Amino acid sequence: MIKRCVAVDIGASSGRHIVGWEENEEIVTEELYRFPNGPYQKDGHLYWDTERLFQEVKNGLKAVFQKYPDIASVSIDTWGVDYVLMKGDESVLPVYCYRDARTDKVIPEVHSIVPFEELYAHTGIQFQTFNTIYQLYEDKLAGRLDGVTDFLMIPEYLMYRLTGVKKKEYTNATTMGLVNVDTREIDLTITDRLGLPRQLFGTLYEGGEILGELLPEVAEETGGQTVVKLCLTHDTASAVYALTSTGPYLSSGTWSLLGICQEKAHTDDASRQANFSNEGGIRRTFRYQKNIMGMWVVNNVCKENHLTPAELASLSDESSYEGIVDVNAPDFMAPENMTKTILKHLEINGYPAPASAKDLARCVLSSLAKGYADSVAHIEKSTGKTYDSLVIVGGGAKNKQLNSLTEQFSGKRVTALPIEATAIGNLKIQLES
Repeated sequence: MIKRCVAVDIGASSGRHIVGWEENEEIVTEELYRFPNGPYQKDGHLYWDTERLFQEVKNGLKAVFQKYPDIASVSIDTWGVDYVLMKGDESVLPVYCYRDARTDKVIPEVHSIVPFEELYAHTGIQFQTFNTIYQLYEDKLAGRLDGVTDFLMIPEYLMYRLTGVKKKEYTNATTMGLVNVDTREIDLTITDRLGLPRQLFGTLYEGGEILGELLPEVAEETGGQTVVKLCLTHDTASAVYALTSTGPYLSSGTWSLLGICQEKAHTDDASRQANFSNEGGIRRTFRYQKNIMGMWVVNNVCKENHLTPAELASLSDESSYEGIVDVNAPDFMAPENMTKTILKHLEINGYPAPASAKDLARCVLSSLAKGYADSVAHIEKSTGKTYDSLVIVGGGAKNKQLNSLTEQFSGKRVTALPIEATAIGNLKIQLES
């Protein structure tokens, strides 16, 4: 009997249910359900609609069971850093989106208590305004932690809603900026100094851990029964686990994450100053990587200029424009208008304004490619190794023009694998366990 598993892979802009099984020592996949995702805005803040996400998870499982009644297991992966506060079995709503600006005002206070140099030495996690450590501290100051018993990262929460079982998974936990690189557990010296209640933090579990069967009411609604397991619940960790290459990787989606797998974390000053991160990988290893703004920039420019990503990529081929911006600048995190922000940065950097949509397209893709090349160069310097290739996975791997520019800027051979790498990594853990 064929062992079929389901990967529910939810990104910042869409989610999908992918069934997978092994044939000839390879994982074969079939997408059976897809749904849109994105934060909603209310009263000047950005939130996730976790109730809708949970309903979509159930809708997708219903579609899966209709075709494949005998599913061996299911697991869910999502982006990192975001979470749901819990009071016992009650969710504390609303659930903030990482692009919300609420943490801006508390970051200086956090760093006055635990300087960032010390945070980085303990956790190896790059500074980003939305790291969970800052979100939780803002919750504390706002009184949102009053009566809270614990919290779950988004994929853990969705699987809790399926099973009634709460378990925290290592790779997603590392995105919080609170996991010690030596112990690979929550650093309670940091949480204590920040006054974050200890009961919020528990044991970290590995991918493959069984949570349990679907709750009776979920099984009835979806029309089937299966086991829910933890995968590597941070989507990039799953994507990297799908690769066989041991060299640098680029997981290209809303965010572009460029890095290399390592047994030990790099917490030296050069890594900190370059804003490199040491996020969790399989068997408590590390992904030494740089978070680059990624296709978020492309998608916003396309929307503002009434282009598809394919049209933007094609236009870039028709231009020799040389203007470049630093896509990791804070202004690009959640601008009111991405195109205007790019034009502003070009002017500041002394470049002439793009004369056409072709020039703008070239600027966007060249800026991303330059960011990728710079990150590969830093990895080589930090590890003392030279690499001749870069493997790109995810939706951005389909962008041939961006891949070509990345080769030009980096001098590396680019191998593009436009596969559902995250889903395959998710399935791989389930099929192995």
